[in-house]
Amino acid sequence: MSRSWKRKVRKNTEQLNKRRKKAGLKAVASPGAVTDRYRGRNYVLPALLILFIGFYIYMMTIPADDPNTTNPFETPIFWLTVACYLALAALFWFRRPYLLVGRDFVGTRKFTGDKTLTASAIKAITVIRPGYIIIEPKKGGNWVFSRMLNRYPIDEMADRLQRFAEDNRIPYTEQQKDKKK
Repeated sequence: MSRSWKRKVRKNTEQLNKRRKKAGLKAVASPGAVTDRYRGRNYVLPALLILFIGFYIYMMTIPADDPNTTNPFETPIFWLTVACYLALAALFWFRRPYLLVGRDFVGTRKFTGDKTLTASAIKAITVIRPGYIIIEPKKGGNWVFSRMLNRYPIDEMADRLQRFAEDNRIPYTEQQKDKKK
């Protein structure tokens, strides 16, 4: 399909959806709007932050040699520091990582925000069974999705990415992880 045809379809779908909304009917999904979202769970970084908080509290309980020092548990800055690290751990726990697969793009959340790759910007997709998916962009670093670190549903993602690769003519390879003996 040409780009102008896609624009016409998108424009007509938007107009149709506006009319259907006024009439009280459900909107028609545009062909490019169908996406699949696969969510993971980030538990490593929150666990490390909580361990760091425990280490911080433990280090503050060690008595100082100077008798003029104050008890750190009585200072508000100590409790503010503990609360901020707990809030950061909660932020990473509730801000779940995801892989979004559309018709001609993939997207994910990185530390710097949401990132999107179009099909033309992807060099290859590699699935390493049983627990890794690597999307190699033409520019920049690889996107790695791991079952161990982020609890992604790798099998479902691999099936969807295989269809995505076939539709967009992207090299797709599956490998078995070699077990060292």
